[in-house]
Amino acid sequence: MYLNNIFADPERLERLANIAQSSLLPLVKGALYYTLPLTLITFTIGLILAVLTALARISTVKPLQWIARFYVSIIRGTPLLVQLFIIFYGLPSIGVTISPFISAIIGFSLNVGAYASEIMRAAILSTPKGQWEAGYSIGMSYSQTLKRIILPQASRVSIPPLSNTFISLVKDTSLASLILVTEMFRKAQEIASTNYEFLLMYSMAGLLYWIICFILSVVQQQIEGKLDRYVAK
Repeated sequence: MYLNNIFADPERLERLANIAQSSLLPLVKGALYYTLPLTLITFTIGLILAVLTALARISTVKPLQWIARFYVSIIRGTPLLVQLFIIFYGLPSIGVTISPFISAIIGFSLNVGAYASEIMRAAILSTPKGQWEAGYSIGMSYSQTLKRIILPQASRVSIPPLSNTFISLVKDTSLASLILVTEMFRKAQEIASTNYEFLLMYSMAGLLYWIICFILSVVQQQIEGKLDRYVAK
C-alpha cells in the first residue's frame, strides 16, 4: 500500500528521490568520519584489553583471575546501552564529564574487550600443551613462548570469531547516536527530523550498514581462505 501510494504520486516520488540524493553524502560522511573510525579505534583498544584479560584469566595469580572474571561478568551481564549511558550521562553526576566520542570509545572498547577476551582465552587454551613444552625445551621463558609460539597460533584460530565481532561492532556503533555522537545513524535521525521521511532515511542508513558489513564479510572470507592454506587437512 505504501509503495503503491508513492508510485501513484509522481510529485512525492520525485521528492523522495531528491531527498535520497541530497542525504546520501551526509550519511556517507557520517560513516567515514565517525562510524568507521569509531569501529577501528574501539576494536583495536578492545583487542588489547581482550589479550590482557585472557592472559589474566589463565594466569596462576588468583587476584588477576578474580579481577578479569569480574570485569568480564560485569560487561557481559549488562546491556551495552546501559554502559554507554552510565559513562556519558551518569559520570557527570560525580563530576566526571567526558565528550560523546570519547565516551563511545570507552564504552565500546570495554565491551569488545570483555567478549573478545573469551575468544582469545579459548584460542590460547586450544593450543596443544606440547607447544608450551617445546618452547621451554629450547630455553624460552614463559613470555617468549607465549609471544613467539602460542599467540601466533591462537591468533589464527581466533580470526574468524574476532572478524564476526568486528562486523557486529560496526552495527553496534549506531547506539552511539543515543549519546550524541554524530555517526551515520545520528545523521539519518537529524535529516529525518527535518523532512519527516523517517522510513526513507532509516532504510538508507540500514542499506549503508549492510553494504559496509557485506564488504567486511568478503574481506573476512579472503583472510580465512589464506589462513586455511596453513592448516593441515
